[in-house]
Amino acid sequence: MATKAIQRGFKVILGSQSMARKRILAEMGYDFSIMTADIDEKSIRREKPEDLVMALAEAKADAITKRFGDISKFLQDTQPTLLITADTVVVYKGVIREKPSSKEEAREFIKGYSGSHGSVVGSVLVTNLKTGVYFHEIPDKVIDDLIEEGITLNVAGGLMLEHPLTLPFVETVVGAADTVMGLPKTLTEEFIKDVL
Repeated sequence: MATKAIQRGFKVILGSQSMARKRILAEMGYDFSIMTADIDEKSIRREKPEDLVMALAEAKADAITKRFGDISKFLQDTQPTLLITADTVVVYKGVIREKPSSKEEAREFIKGYSGSHGSVVGSVLVTNLKTGVYFHEIPDKVIDDLIEEGITLNVAGGLMLEHPLTLPFVETVVGAADTVMGLPKTLTEEFIKDVL
């Protein structure tokens, strides 16, 4: 996997301070830089652990991408970049445990695991900061027709890449078209194989 990203000239940013994540990504063969999100993780709450770790990974990605300032300038001026953010919690006797807030809490956590067990729930979010679509000028008549048709109200960004009215005005697709359209075939197939 590392070779595919490297061969395609991708820069990799790990959005994490975790020593374990740094080590694992290096073991996978990636050269990468580190950027931290510096968010207040305790201000983000979800009841389900799987929802919490995903919300935290997304919040980290959002915070880091905001640092790039004008994203359109970033997209034009840099090489293709992948941002990897992640989060992990432990569920112990139905309670979500994040990073301990004190030495006492750390002691309580560790003592609780002694002779028992905790479940680990994690998330990984990989954001391709160079995907997107560049358009030629779209005439007002085409915009009016698309809006009148109503489909634009049901798609992200209000525009379907593959729509017959839109397609003639697509200048460049950065990234795979299926990724831009919302379901990357290769990645989805990998996830299905992993689950099986």
